[in-house]
Amino acid sequence: MLNISIVLYHPQWEQEVIPLVTELLRVKCLRKIYLLDNSGEKGTPPSLPSREDTKGKLRYMAMPANLGYGRAHNIALRESAYYRTELHLVMNSDIQVKAEDIDAMHDWMISHPEVGQLMPRVVNPDGTQQYLAKRLPSPLDVFGRRFLPAWLMARRNKRYELRDLDLTRPVNAPYLSGCFMLLRTTAAVEAGLFDERYFMYPEDIDLTRTIHRNWLTLYYPQWTITHAHARSSYNNKHMLWIHIRNMCRYFNKWGWLFDRERRRFNRSL
Repeated sequence: MLNISIVLYHPQWEQEVIPLVTELLRVKCLRKIYLLDNSGEKGTPPSLPSREDTKGKLRYMAMPANLGYGRAHNIALRESAYYRTELHLVMNSDIQVKAEDIDAMHDWMISHPEVGQLMPRVVNPDGTQQYLAKRLPSPLDVFGRRFLPAWLMARRNKRYELRDLDLTRPVNAPYLSGCFMLLRTTAAVEAGLFDERYFMYPEDIDLTRTIHRNWLTLYYPQWTITHAHARSSYNNKHMLWIHIRNMCRYFNKWGWLFDRERRRFNRSL
């Protein structure tokens, strides 16, 4: 069985959330969808399907304030652990995915117990690929991409984004994007779930690399999903500051210049 959690913040209900939830309710292996609304607004949106229509498979939770991405997802992940739900899908509301593909990914994960996390191929709405499976970042990878000229970072970005590999084949990558994280619940619990010290941004790097120590964390291109990637820190100074602050917390935790695990994982690819 599978639980799905989606963290929301002033979402586009009619354009994104309702169509996505409608599709997800078609997933055969679904136990429950958790909508965790960080908007700080009380009450269930009137356009959501009723409990009777969803057979209790949809749970809307209005948070009292913006808890952050990882902390909100952890609420649902702990319920998956409590009820021993084998797989848990963390995903964004701006994803388009077919219910049949989620069922297929679920069945594949069940039959491959060595895999702790899976991310399919991710494309933009125009069909071009998003390079969301990566090597672990150094400070130069993170801050150079944002503040240095693109031509200066081009060669380094290619390696960071695994463009030097054959991405038509599965890759055991130490960093998979938080936009779609199909997690084995026991692997996520063993890793300590999302580190709640991050408000948002590096929590997916942190969790994937921790799972990667003992499990396969696979980019698996057999399935494709569509992601309307907002890249809000590139367009909003407040979000840029949040990004910088939380990446500093990440490097304070794992190491700025000296991170032996980063070197070992990256060299293995």
